[in-house]
Amino acid sequence: MMTRRDALKLGAAGAAVLGATTVMPFVARAQKGGDTYETETGQITIHPIDHASFVMTVPGMVIYADPVGGAAAYEGHPEPDLILVTHEHGDHYDAETLAALAGENTRLITNPAVHDMLPEELKAKATAMANGETMTVGDIEIEAIPAYNTTEDRLQYHPQGRDNGYVLTIDGRRVYIAGDTEDIPEMRALEDIYIAFVPMNLPYTMDIEQAASAVAEFAPTYVYPYHYRGQDPEAFAARVAEAEVETEVVQGPWYS
Repeated sequence: MMTRRDALKLGAAGAAVLGATTVMPFVARAQKGGDTYETETGQITIHPIDHASFVMTVPGMVIYADPVGGAAAYEGHPEPDLILVTHEHGDHYDAETLAALAGENTRLITNPAVHDMLPEELKAKATAMANGETMTVGDIEIEAIPAYNTTEDRLQYHPQGRDNGYVLTIDGRRVYIAGDTEDIPEMRALEDIYIAFVPMNLPYTMDIEQAASAVAEFAPTYVYPYHYRGQDPEAFAARVAEAEVETEVVQGPWYS
């Protein structure tokens, strides 16, 4: 359960989208201290940075997901203990940003294709994980989940078997970072996800209908639409609400 959030529930205008008797599980949050969620012994705090990049602090560790955009975007955040990179596209992988952010004891986990691209200094800090592999870093169990396109005219963007999503088990909570993917069977089959990050922009990932349908099936407790440039996250929230699942849609300031 969430202990603190600098956020406001969507008001009457949002409720009107679904009708007077329906409550939209959508949160418009203010960027201050991030969104904080309870774990068994501590907290997970989410700090959206931009597009597909965010900082997540968890008990005993600071995690950066797909950090790009230069070190200045991360000013005020602690140095990362762990950096996760899902795939090679420039809005997810930037070697210069990684080099600027990675400290002496920072570990990187990437998909194999990115691992092959890393400069030697970064490669020495990195571990390649392929789809289906698992490993433990500190007290966190990490599973590499497939991320790929399935629609005929999108197959060239993210071929099956190359890119990763990640499921992290953090102090009793499971967090899913989808990366760039469509609503693949591996996503729909996920269970017991507490927080999910799901993309929805065309033509590279999926549309609102696909994303909402998948979320309704695996039903995370909280879901962040991210990587959604050109799509409407409020419309996504409305579709999830129509599915009548107990999932709360959280809107972060990815493009503020």
